[in-house]
Amino acid sequence: MKKGYIVALLIFVVLLIDQASKFYIKTHFEYNEDVLMGGLEWARLHFVENEGMAFGITFDWEYGKLLLSLFRVLMVAGLIWYLRVLLAAEVAFGFTLSIGLITAGALGNIIDSAFYALIFSASGYHGGVAELTAFGQGYGMTQELPFNGFMHGRVVDMLYFPMTWVNIPDWVPVLGGGQYLFFSPIFNVADASITIGVLCIVLFQRRFFRDGFVQNETPEPATLNWEDAEKQDEDEAPASSDSDMEIQEDTTPEEKQAEQNPEDLPRYSDQPSESAPKPNNHNLL
Repeated sequence: MKKGYIVALLIFVVLLIDQASKFYIKTHFEYNEDVLMGGLEWARLHFVENEGMAFGITFDWEYGKLLLSLFRVLMVAGLIWYLRVLLAAEVAFGFTLSIGLITAGALGNIIDSAFYALIFSASGYHGGVAELTAFGQGYGMTQELPFNGFMHGRVVDMLYFPMTWVNIPDWVPVLGGGQYLFFSPIFNVADASITIGVLCIVLFQRRFFRDGFVQNETPEPATLNWEDAEKQDEDEAPASSDSDMEIQEDTTPEEKQAEQNPEDLPRYSDQPSESAPKPNNHNLL
């Protein structure tokens, strides 16, 4: 399976789990209803809604929600573009998956902000379970939210893990002397996906970028063209001339002189010289 399909499948699975859990909580839980998971006191489903960022962080400004929703849309568009760049560059696949988790989480919360005020009735604190409505007839219209609730929906949170109370010593600056619940934020699957993606990048960044941002590919065998071959021959030419000089240095001075002045060499003739002894013809008789 291609890497792009794996990333798309990951985003789809996270979105499916996130939206399925939110639909169930929204249509089956009253606001602030609390249910233990597996009978554990520190693991609960606790239904709340928030108008702000992850983990219930909110803005006390009239247009804060609209700006946050628009920022999420731009961020997701940038993340999708960035994923395409990462896949084309063939970076470490773990890093690409981490960005995919962040993208999926951001998309999940955008769906809440964009459409939940248009399709759900309001969740009551006592005896009021939300219901699906006709599109545009949700709590955004009944509560007279801007744009009839479009981009002003509240994000559904339900995962709550109040593990233990921590007492801070008095000598600790600012927080000293207080008692704090760990872990107090209530979040959803989309928030968890974003957090896991960020943590993976922080914890495994040395592994992701150990050999550089782009994965090293196996180098192809080098091939020489005619120009490179001629250049290589020219580079090897001085080496051969040097070897010739070494050979010439091994010759004797007489041989060098003979090569320079061939006329000085002794000449040999077929005719006998005057000093040569004449044959004795008397012995033939």
